[in-house]
Amino acid sequence: MLSYKHSRPVCAEPEALCCGEALIRLDSDGLKDLCSLEGIQMKKPNKGVADGHHTIYIGVRVPKSYRRRRRHRRRAGHKDRKERLTENASDKSDTENNDEASTSILKPLISPAAERIRFILGEEDDGPAPPQLFTELDELLSVDGQEMEWKETARWIKFEEKVEKGGERWSKPHVATLSLHSLFELRTCIEKGTIMLDLEASTLPQVVEMITDNQIEIGQLKPELKDKVMYTLLRKHRHQTKKSNLRSLADIGKTVSSANSPTTAHRNLASSSLNDISDKPEKEQLRNKFMKKLPRDAEASNVLVGEVDFLDAPFVAFVRLSQAVMLGALTEVPVPTRFLFILLGPKGKAKSYHEIGRAIATLMSDEVFHDIAYKAKDRQDLLAGIDEFLDEVIVLPPGEWDPTIRIEPPKSLPSSDKRKNMYAGGDSQMNGDMPHDGGHGGGGHAVGDELEKTGRFCGGLILDIKRKAPFFISDFTDAFHIQALSAILFIYLGTVTNAITFGGLLGDATENMQGVLESFLGTAIAGGVFCLLAGQPLTILSSTGPVLVFERLLFNFSRENDFDYMEFRLWIGLWSAFFCLALVATDASFLVKYFTRFTEEGFSCLISFIFIYDAFKKMLKLSHHYPINSDYRLDDVTHYDCLCMTPTITENETGTLESSESMSIWYWNNTGLPLNATWSSLSKTDCLKYKGELVGKACEFVPDITLMSFILFFGTYTCSMALKKFKTSPFFPTTVRKLISDFAIILAILIFCGVDMLVGVETPKLIVPTEFKPTSPNRGWFVPPFGGNPWWVYLAASIPALLVTILLFMDQQITAVIVNRKEHKLKKGAGYHLDLFWVSVLLVVCSFMGLPWYVAATVISIAHIDSLKMETETSAPGEQPKFLGVR
Repeated sequence: MLSYKHSRPVCAEPEALCCGEALIRLDSDGLKDLCSLEGIQMKKPNKGVADGHHTIYIGVRVPKSYRRRRRHRRRAGHKDRKERLTENASDKSDTENNDEASTSILKPLISPAAERIRFILGEEDDGPAPPQLFTELDELLSVDGQEMEWKETARWIKFEEKVEKGGERWSKPHVATLSLHSLFELRTCIEKGTIMLDLEASTLPQVVEMITDNQIEIGQLKPELKDKVMYTLLRKHRHQTKKSNLRSLADIGKTVSSANSPTTAHRNLASSSLNDISDKPEKEQLRNKFMKKLPRDAEASNVLVGEVDFLDAPFVAFVRLSQAVMLGALTEVPVPTRFLFILLGPKGKAKSYHEIGRAIATLMSDEVFHDIAYKAKDRQDLLAGIDEFLDEVIVLPPGEWDPTIRIEPPKSLPSSDKRKNMYAGGDSQMNGDMPHDGGHGGGGHAVGDELEKTGRFCGGLILDIKRKAPFFISDFTDAFHIQALSAILFIYLGTVTNAITFGGLLGDATENMQGVLESFLGTAIAGGVFCLLAGQPLTILSSTGPVLVFERLLFNFSRENDFDYMEFRLWIGLWSAFFCLALVATDASFLVKYFTRFTEEGFSCLISFIFIYDAFKKMLKLSHHYPINSDYRLDDVTHYDCLCMTPTITENETGTLESSESMSIWYWNNTGLPLNATWSSLSKTDCLKYKGELVGKACEFVPDITLMSFILFFGTYTCSMALKKFKTSPFFPTTVRKLISDFAIILAILIFCGVDMLVGVETPKLIVPTEFKPTSPNRGWFVPPFGGNPWWVYLAASIPALLVTILLFMDQQITAVIVNRKEHKLKKGAGYHLDLFWVSVLLVVCSFMGLPWYVAATVISIAHIDSLKMETETSAPGEQPKFLGVR
């Protein structure tokens, strides 16, 4: 194998396949047959060559005391530990050698490639992870049939993008499909070509000159071809972002002189090709919007393939620079280059060269080979990486699939951790059970600091306060972000509409003892205090369906037993607050860890279905109140009318009225109808007000209201979902798409409110009270605790208070568990005990003021989390943005 430092070659047994205490060699003829020049020239391998590949791939075993030469400093303890592991594995392998020879071929064995990769990926590295790679494939093509240039034909980050036929635009990102033959040819190229790792160079001419000098030194390139190869490799690079433009006069003159004297052109390198190369990025590179798809620390991998007429054998080189450097206009985007793969070959095999270029580019975009390429120490490491890739490759039969079909990128990419963990030196996971951070199917939640039972009085509450204190200021400063503004507006609309809705329902259930205004005031007080002082301010307090059901039952029970409802409710609230504080003091919230994922999902689905049910119930109630005339016929339009007629008068009353004037006076006294008004001129509302009668077929139906309400109902939902997914659409710049997605709910509500105003149909509206006073005149803003009920009711209130306590504890803590899931990647931790403490305090306040009881609302809290989710600013084409956490 060959190793280079400062471009000086050091040969270390070129015929050896493994390095260690014992060398496994092949016969020179066998090596020649295996890696013959014909194989490099991309000829279809015959059966013997294929067998040779197969034999080397599965036949070479790692010898005892396998060691690789290291050229970097390592900790002695780590090295000794790895050597002991290797020696133990090798001793065991040798002792079982005879048994393996006679056992089934289905017995799992560790191949040499896997063992080498285990060492490569298992090394401890204190440095940062290898950066993301942008890979570009450039091919040597002629321009207008005259001048040769490097033209970009494909690019990779995660998926492949090709320049479509005609060269006008990029294709959609798709999964790269490779031929197996091209992978074997690539392996041969890596095996026989020039490998230069950690090359010290700062410009492209330096890199090219070092490569050609090395090829000449080892005898793979004739010295007289050096200028031609350098001239070819330093030609201009035309990227897809550039428009087709006319060549300059200097280029035309250069082309003419080159055509008149080709030998002079190759020889005069400084005046021709070197002038095409600049160390600084061009303006087109700096203005390339594709940079937004790349992370800031991204590096480039350039693949150059092409055919020339002056070579008899392929010119192959794989280069890794010691430091990534800018190589001018070599890359489409202004990112430093770390890797170069060069393949120049004789004429007539451009398609093979193209497929090999796609193969190495796809390998560089593979996460495992990407890490191997950064950590490889020699040629054998790269070959082991290719072998590992071949182990994972799936081959499709040629007659059962069309290679021209492009496979769409999956919505969720399979993790490469499973492949990496196989080589990381850890224990293998049986039956596919890989470590994960998700919820547990039946074992509850992992015990963290928030759920530990301290055994001390208020121990959990004290820990929650200590955990909350360092982040108290940041809870305010983090709000100064545009995404937080959209969340504020969204939560405002959500809580306001929820307060109005539940206020109306509470008013119906309690005969307005609690109404819309009480719901508004309670939402403001409870929500403000909880968000400022609670352990998890992302949780939103609101009235919930179970609380509403309890209030209805309690009111009916109080009315049937002649109890003062508000006083009885006050004592239930006080007892329930006492029980909740007792749960806080005894760290009872640790029971949350026994809530399984099934419990959470079931509870979340229950609340969601309640909201969905209430929405459709409201629409059906609306359709009954404003019915649609399904029997309407256009031909009978003359029959549809509605008139206001005088009320029916009994015979006894008619007998006492002798004249029309007396009848008018009677109507004025009994109905309040003005003397100068006629019944036919009254509106529907006034007609019913003055006890008139509506007569006609059209009186029972209200046109358009129900249909318009359904249009607004489904339109708002559809628009909000569409705008939420607008982030991944191809329209508008990325920033605009993200803003539209963040404000999706608000925009949908505003759009269809505007539609409702423009159409002008009198659809039902939410009525907001204009005066600050209790809804019922029979109560005030303070509920007296004594005087309305017998003394024993104050004690008996503890029985229903137990039910309320269980209800509030389950509702609050299950919602908190859902909000604090690990997959939400919250930065500031949870506060189960502190949250329940403030719910208890607010329960006392709301009970004394006669306000609704408030607890964590699951649906609104989840929506709050979703509105504050952060995703990666850069994502590869075809790749879904990765979730980073909650702001």
